[in-house]
Amino acid sequence: MTSDFFSQTLLKRRATLKGLAGVGLFASCAGYAFAQFRVEVSGVGLTQLPIAIAPFRGEAQAPQKIGAIVRADLERSGMFRAVDTAGLVADENTRPDLASWRQKGADAMVTGSVSPLADGRFDVRLRLWDIVRGQDFGGQSYIVSQGDLRLSAHRISDFVYEKLTGEKGIFSTRIAYVTKAAQRYNLWVADSDGEGAQSALTSPEPIISPSWAPNGAQLAYVSFESRKPVIYSHDVATGKRRLLANFRGSNSAPAWSPDGKQLVATLSRAGGSQIFAIGLNGGDPKRLTQSSSIDTEPAYSPDGRYIYFVSDRGGAPQIYRMSPAGGNPERVTFSGSYNISPAVSPDGRWLAYVSRVGGAYKLHVMELANGTVTSITDTTADERPSFAPNSRLIVYATQQQGKEALMTTTLDGKIKARLSGVGGDIREPDWGPFQR
Repeated sequence: MTSDFFSQTLLKRRATLKGLAGVGLFASCAGYAFAQFRVEVSGVGLTQLPIAIAPFRGEAQAPQKIGAIVRADLERSGMFRAVDTAGLVADENTRPDLASWRQKGADAMVTGSVSPLADGRFDVRLRLWDIVRGQDFGGQSYIVSQGDLRLSAHRISDFVYEKLTGEKGIFSTRIAYVTKAAQRYNLWVADSDGEGAQSALTSPEPIISPSWAPNGAQLAYVSFESRKPVIYSHDVATGKRRLLANFRGSNSAPAWSPDGKQLVATLSRAGGSQIFAIGLNGGDPKRLTQSSSIDTEPAYSPDGRYIYFVSDRGGAPQIYRMSPAGGNPERVTFSGSYNISPAVSPDGRWLAYVSRVGGAYKLHVMELANGTVTSITDTTADERPSFAPNSRLIVYATQQQGKEALMTTTLDGKIKARLSGVGGDIREPDWGPFQR
């Protein structure tokens, strides 16, 4: 076994590496079109709560269609099915005809309004109704700038999701991803649905492996601007970045520890690809794996007890786990001869990874308690899965109709949403944490 599996998985479909002509931090949105998405939800879940989401009064004149964003959020979660509200005129002060909407199959209803204020901001209000019990579940009000209208819609989705499921919503969280258009690479930070993107970094050379810090304030990533892979951390709010790993050889696949105090990464400073722990305050990296094989793609378990990683020590790439201090790894994946890109769910219950099946790369999910494995996609070029912070959804990159795109899927694979870009290949997603 050679290092081919490393280049074919982490750099699969990447351009030939060349030197950097220039890097701009927080570039202007001249390339904004590359980050615009259309959400297409497909599939039917086994149990979905039917919900009526009325168009928000005043949204026709507003820059964002709040009701449509909320509907797309809730449908994408896999927990809700939208009931047709065509012709309904209502706002947060309207008490719906509960019996009528019950006959139409709705168990809950969202109404609201969007009103412009004299200072240019908007007043966004909602009310949530339990149609079955005939109860007012309360409402919310947000005074926001035009630029935060989408965020207010996602917060409404979070409110509705939590009230009706008892779990925290993830719609106001963020994702990071990379696009390639012509010969420019962009690292984007966007809403959880891919919209509202801002460019954190632009480069003529590849940017790969973005990884959110646990506090949601920094991203680590790999840049090839130095004619080799080098790891940086990047402050999302200010655009300031910091060099974390530029050791001899390759520096790649960064992943944060759960406490945010260090990274683990793959370094070839000792001659082969091995996993090292890197402190944020400098010092010599600590080697965690001791093998003559390729060890790469480390990922912490959320409780910090394990580091999962990929190794070809058994002759082909499989997923192993070890103590954060290193030591004797144990093998985790046994079905399939080629398993890569491990990601552990924030609740610690699930392992997502990509398995090569008959030449196709397909997303799989393992229940860690019993080892049960499920293939959850019908695409053939899946890569880089990442869990939502509530462990209910996975975002991943894939190919459809010859172009790269981002998808989200429920853990059973029954509800998928395609986030398709305009004018650029989309890859390398990482889902950020809940905002603190």
